Amino acid sequence: MIIHPLFIEIAQVGILLFVAPAFAGWVKMVKCWFQGRTAPSLFQPYRDIRKLFAKDVTLAENASWIFRFTPYLVFGVSVMAGGIIPILSTDLPLSATADVIALVALFAIARFFTALAGMDIGTAFGGMGSSREMTIASLAEPAMLMAVFAVSLVSKSTSLSQMAFVISQGHSMLRPSLVFALIAFILIALAETGRVPVDNPATHLELTMIHEAMILEYSGRHLALIEWASMMKLFLFTVLGIASFFPWGIAQSDDLLSVFLSFPVLLFKLGIVGLGLVLIETGLAKMRIFRITEFLGSAFLFATLGMLSYFMLE
Repeated sequence: MIIHPLFIEIAQVGILLFVAPAFAGWVKMVKCWFQGRTAPSLFQPYRDIRKLFAKDVTLAENASWIFRFTPYLVFGVSVMAGGIIPILSTDLPLSATADVIALVALFAIARFFTALAGMDIGTAFGGMGSSREMTIASLAEPAMLMAVFAVSLVSKSTSLSQMAFVISQGHSMLRPSLVFALIAFILIALAETGRVPVDNPATHLELTMIHEAMILEYSGRHLALIEWASMMKLFLFTVLGIASFFPWGIAQSDDLLSVFLSFPVLLFKLGIVGLGLVLIETGLAKMRIFRITEFLGSAFLFATLGMLSYFMLE
C-alpha cells in the first residue's frame, strides 16, 4: 500500500513533537542510573511542559517584541527542521527544496534570535550567555558544514534524503572520510545541544551557563516553548546523525509497511544513542569556557581531514 509523501511529512513532525521529550527523558533516566541516583519517570518532560504552559507569563517592563517573539520562532524553526531530515522515509516533499545548508541556516536563525532575546532585557547573565553562544556558533557552524559536506561528497548531493539513500545502498562506514566526519559531527552535536563537556543543561552556575543564561528571564508558556524546542534540537541532531551516517532502516519509498517498520528501528537507534550520550557525559567533566575553542577547533580539523581523505584516499 502506497502512502502519500505529505502524510509521511505530517507523521515525522508528529514524531518530533511527541518523541523528543521522551528521548530527553530517556537520557536523563539512564544518566541517573549510571550515577546511582533515583531516576525520574520517562514521561517527566511532558509533565514539566504541561506545568509551564499552565503558569502565567512574567515579562520585564523593557521587554521588546523580540523577547516575546523568540520562543515562537525557535519552536517553529525546530518543527520546520523536522520536515527536512529523513526520520521515517527519504521520500519527503521538502527534500527537493531544502538541503543540509538550509537546515544549518534554520538553526542559525533560532540561535540568532535567542541571543538577541538574551540581550534584550539588559541583564548581565543574558548578555554573557549571548556572547558565549555566538562564540560557539562561529566555530560550530563551519565545522558542521564541513562534516556534512564530507558525507555529501560520497552521495554527490547536499540533499539529506539523497545522502541517506546513497549511504544506505552499501557505502561502508569504513571509508576514512565518513569516519572523520562522524567524529567531527559527534563533537559538534555535543556543543550545539549544550551537553557535557561543552555545557551542562542541569546547572545554573553563573560562571558556567551558556544556553541557560539567555533564557533565565522566560517563564510560563514562553519557557515551555523554549524547553520543548531544546528537547527537539537534541532529537534533531540525533536523527541527523542517524540519517547521515547510519541510515539503514529508513524507508527508501512511500510504501506503508516500510514506513511503519522504520519507526521501531528509529526507537532502537535512539536508545543506543542515548546510552552513548550518557557514557560521554558521565565519563567527562565540564571543560573551562576557554577550552571550548580548542574542542570545536578539533571538530573542524576532523571534518577537514574527512574532506581531504576523500580526495586523497578514495
